[in-house]
Amino acid sequence: MDNERSAVINIGGAEFELILTTRATKEIARRYGGLENLGEKLLKSENFEMALDEIVWLITLLANQSILVHNLKNKDNPKETLSEENVELLTSPLELAAYKSAITEAMFRGTKRNIESEEEAPKNAEVG
Repeated sequence: MDNERSAVINIGGAEFELILTTRATKEIARRYGGLENLGEKLLKSENFEMALDEIVWLITLLANQSILVHNLKNKDNPKETLSEENVELLTSPLELAAYKSAITEAMFRGTKRNIESEEEAPKNAEVG
């Protein structure tokens, strides 16, 4: 997998790559109204259980992207995708809190090229 686009976490003794794909971005946009709303949603979750639900959903979504890419490229050797229930059973709340940084890293890496190309564009001249 492309390490430039991913962050790796350990769930139940197995490593999973979190990847922000176009498909995952669309799912996140559908749920939160865009990537820019995601951080705010995670930080301002009304309660702990809701914050855990959001992190579990994101980990499941992002970890499954690498599995789905693998399955696309290896049709004769598919891997089983993760379910939110499996992620809940194989993790502790403490681990989930630590995974927040991996989620952020995967998001940053997935959007980095996009941000870099925007920064290279000429800025509007200051009016003064």
